[in-house]
Amino acid sequence: MDKTTHEVRRSHWKNIIEQCQNRPEGMSAKQWMTDNSISEKLYYYWLRQMRTEAYEKMNSAPELPLVPNPGQVTFTEIPILKENTLNESSSMNHPAAIIKTSTATIALSNEISDRLLSRILQEVSHA
Repeated sequence: MDKTTHEVRRSHWKNIIEQCQNRPEGMSAKQWMTDNSISEKLYYYWLRQMRTEAYEKMNSAPELPLVPNPGQVTFTEIPILKENTLNESSSMNHPAAIIKTSTATIALSNEISDRLLSRILQEVSHA
């Protein structure tokens, strides 16, 4: 059977299978086939063909990564200030660290708690 003939027959049987799958509730597949003059043997042959094709297509598709590519990582130098030069206003004006992503910029001071920093890093890595 050439490819065109196979595609025409496949399309025809796909339509029949969809109609059978959408048969009235309570009606058996066998009864639907009898009422619509469909060969049970051919119906199950084409159903098996379509399932096999779908399975092969599913297994031949490239595997998608579980985690999307986070993009380019950028590093910046952070100057270390001596403790005696720090005061509350200077730490707010000059952050100790800056995290930049494509959608956000986060400035961090030295006073940030470990728990908050861990939470921020976790959220940024999933953004």
